[in-house]
Amino acid sequence: MGKTIIEKIFSEHTKPPWEFSVGDTIWLDIDIRSARDFGGANVVAHLRREYGGAKMLDDPKKTYFTFDCVSPANTIPYAENQHIARTFAHEQGTHLYDVGHGIGTHILIENGHIKPGMTAVGTDSHFNIMGAIGAFGQGMGDRDIAFAFKTGRVWFEVPPVVRLNLKGTPNREDVSAKDVVLAIIRRFGASGLLGYVVELYGDWVSAAGLDDRITIASMATEMGLVSIIIPPEDSLVEELSRWTSGDYRIISADPDAHYQAEYTIDIGNLEPLVAAPFEPHNIHPVSDFKSRRVDSVFVGSCTGGRISDLKALAENIENEIAPRLNLRVVPATKRTLRLAIEEGIYQKLFDAGAVISHAACGGCASGQIGMTGSGEVQVSTGNRNFKGKQGAGETFLASASTAGKVANKGSF
Repeated sequence: MGKTIIEKIFSEHTKPPWEFSVGDTIWLDIDIRSARDFGGANVVAHLRREYGGAKMLDDPKKTYFTFDCVSPANTIPYAENQHIARTFAHEQGTHLYDVGHGIGTHILIENGHIKPGMTAVGTDSHFNIMGAIGAFGQGMGDRDIAFAFKTGRVWFEVPPVVRLNLKGTPNREDVSAKDVVLAIIRRFGASGLLGYVVELYGDWVSAAGLDDRITIASMATEMGLVSIIIPPEDSLVEELSRWTSGDYRIISADPDAHYQAEYTIDIGNLEPLVAAPFEPHNIHPVSDFKSRRVDSVFVGSCTGGRISDLKALAENIENEIAPRLNLRVVPATKRTLRLAIEEGIYQKLFDAGAVISHAACGGCASGQIGMTGSGEVQVSTGNRNFKGKQGAGETFLASASTAGKVANKGSF
């Protein structure tokens, strides 16, 4: 019997390679091990307490710290956590992407540290975003990450895999990857495929660039999935190869691979969607909230801070943002910020009245670029809108295109 993509990745990362079944617990070799400023200090504490000595790391060259949650630190605890992780990284000779580089998962992809077919773990709950390039990524607790730093492996239960086919291509220009993933969440909810891996297929998927793939993969966590694995195409490899040297490979499922189930969603007539407060799976057409006033807009996060998102935002703002509206923009990476400056997007957003930050997580992380007050209504390109997540107000999740229209008008 043939193998799915995740089965191939797991087989290549076990010693010796062996046959396993869904539900089996295996020891998985990890190519890249990462900790961010949130949790990084705890990882260091575990390492010093449990493995203190001359050799605390399996391989410093495969070990990374990324500062993106609250970057730069705006509280003393975060400043102390970053300093602990920063000091440890210098002592041990690990990689460190300090303040201003951007979101760790995006950096690791853009700079070629993680490639298709690889395995990676980190303290970020959205580390499964690596499925965007056909890699296995998983967020874990600080104890597990400390163990991975020390040994280069973790145990993992082999997950069931389903195949999801997206039929057609959206016939509306204002429908984007965010709407597609919200449509997927609308179909399965927060737990309909709990603990599964989804392999995603379809003509729209095959043609999708990295930005769209990241948007899709980044919301696997909100569905309770282990990962959304998107098979890498030649076009994706070409895109990645423009940024960094190194060999990229195509990894694909075998034609006779076995799936626990197969589903199809028709996206041809898809319209713009939003996730209404206070659940990412509370999905509705944007038209259901027509004319509802909005107080603030946030464009950024690991789901909606790529250059295509900033471009879509700018294209939907005519001149200036609506009166009384607060627009906050956070590029996902330094590269994204540079492109926004070079392409004139930064200037247009600045002139329109946006507050634009350096590269970081931004709105999702402890109010890095501001939070909402009681009664405030916000539209966000992020992935979570739980009560209190981005303040005391109400947050609607939407695409950058929808966010731009709202910023321009002041309402849905």
